Amino acid sequence: MKRAVYLLYGAVCYLVSVGTLLYAVGFVGAALVPRSVDAGGPAAPLGTALGMDAVLLTLFAVQHSGMARRGFKAVWTRIVPAPIERSTYVLSASVCLLLLFYFWRPIPIVVWHVEAPGLRMALLTVAGLGWGIALFATFLINHFELFGLRQVYLAARRKELPYAQFRTPLLYKVVRHPLYLGFILAFWAAPTMTVGHLVFAVAMLGYIVVAVQLEERDLVRAYGARYLAYRQEVRGLVPIPRSRASDATVTGSAAHRAGGLRSSAGFEQPALDGTPRTE
Repeated sequence: MKRAVYLLYGAVCYLVSVGTLLYAVGFVGAALVPRSVDAGGPAAPLGTALGMDAVLLTLFAVQHSGMARRGFKAVWTRIVPAPIERSTYVLSASVCLLLLFYFWRPIPIVVWHVEAPGLRMALLTVAGLGWGIALFATFLINHFELFGLRQVYLAARRKELPYAQFRTPLLYKVVRHPLYLGFILAFWAAPTMTVGHLVFAVAMLGYIVVAVQLEERDLVRAYGARYLAYRQEVRGLVPIPRSRASDATVTGSAAHRAGGLRSSAGFEQPALDGTPRTE
């Protein structure tokens, strides 16, 4: 019975997260939703709007990064059963985003506005491509594991989550964090950029930069020299190949720096960008 409840809980959390992310597309694109980054929320003085939006963005960042850290999980899983830990994390992230959508204070001061139809369409295409890259990246590793559904499904079948193998499928051969790259494109490719949208985009970019550092620290601990070499060969967010000469230099440096690190570790949960995180 308990395992069936876990499965139902995981399914509900997954559906809530999918609905939240679909709303996020409209929120950022200021289309098809009642409240967006640019309109729909209550009007407020500039200082009040900046303060409120900053609090909402900070709440999301602290939750999304804090609950993913090993130290927090070590304590959290003493309260929340391990099979539903990821589902609870996903649900918590969805709640933080829903609060952000509802309480967001638009700041409609225009920073830039592109009028040329061709250029506007190009920017919208880049934004759509960004969302597509983000979605595709989740499936390259394991979409259902990333959202906690696989964990509760395996628990219902009385099976353990298998150890993760280090691999770099498709987009991961181009950048180490394609999901984050997709988000950056989606957030910044705006034909009309308001101050409110800019605040959102800058804050999310800052969060992504910090999250990459935290996640890669765990990955280096897990995979040692192998991940260090990968990190030196493939750029994090910018899809520009490194030169062969620099590859040879940094690969040797990576192997040296990895002394004493373990080359593998037990699987914990996938990170936001789909890469495995370890204990």
